[in-house]
Amino acid sequence: MSLKIYTKTGDKGTTSLIGGTKVSKAHIRIETYGTVDELNSWIGFVNDQVKHKRSGKILKEIQDRLFTIGSSLACDPDKDTKMKIPDLQDTDVELLEKEIDRMNEKLPAMKSFILPGGHPTVSSLHIARCVCRRCERLCAHMQDEKMFIDRLVIKYLNRLSDYLFVLSRFIGHRLKAKEIPWKARI
Repeated sequence: MSLKIYTKTGDKGTTSLIGGTKVSKAHIRIETYGTVDELNSWIGFVNDQVKHKRSGKILKEIQDRLFTIGSSLACDPDKDTKMKIPDLQDTDVELLEKEIDRMNEKLPAMKSFILPGGHPTVSSLHIARCVCRRCERLCAHMQDEKMFIDRLVIKYLNRLSDYLFVLSRFIGHRLKAKEIPWKARI
């Protein structure tokens, strides 16, 4: 017998953080981890399109780290959750940096801003990058509001958006998709 997916506990527009604190579903903490979940879905969508074994492996690892971030954000920082919540490590950021450097070695130098597009996979990566930037802004907003957020979460999301940008170029290069330079109207 499977568990019921609906509990009806959120029918009045509230939800519980890990630790039991009830908050509005419009609370910035909920908005933030919901956006992390959206990003994770985009990463899964992108990974279904990317036909590069190493990148696929890294994207799976990123999805795991996004679950880590989501569970961290879902906790009430003022309560002892009595649960072992995984945490980010500096090595998670370092992995993204090494991958960025590895891909950049194989790419031509950028001579201008480029427009998202050129291939559906490239476009999907740019959407994931934009959702990642939104996650980062929401985390920064939480920080500005003096809400607890692990320092590595913002750093990781910042590096992840860089990684997704470089991955879009790298995959585009592998697909022989032309980069579309932005030509400012003068």
